[in-house]
Amino acid sequence: MSRLPLGGAVVVVAVLTMLVPPLAAQEVDVTGTWQFVVELDLGSGEPTFVFKQEGETLTGTYEGLFGTAEVTGTVKGNEIEFRFGGDAAEAVYTGTVDGDTMKGTCDYGGVGEGTWEAKRRP
Repeated sequence: MSRLPLGGAVVVVAVLTMLVPPLAAQEVDVTGTWQFVVELDLGSGEPTFVFKQEGETLTGTYEGLFGTAEVTGTVKGNEIEFRFGGDAAEAVYTGTVDGDTMKGTCDYGGVGEGTWEAKRRP
């Protein structure tokens, strides 16, 4: 039975490490329909967001208590940030994505701040 010398084993491990991408480098894609639960200072809501992601660019729509609106944002790694509304009443969401779930914080300007969680619909 032939054995690799210790130096040969180190080379094999180094080569395998270079061939297997780290988990953090895997791309996140939030494209799809998401059901949110939002808890604000003034109350809660369950809006629906439909996202389309191309690279780091995020677009989509919001439908909820405040009507419907176009959404824009970014996804970088597992970090997400998106917004909708106008100068007078803009909502900004920031958070992290983990597969078919995400969570974070939101700021609705003068309306209030809060937290949110979301699940992707099948």
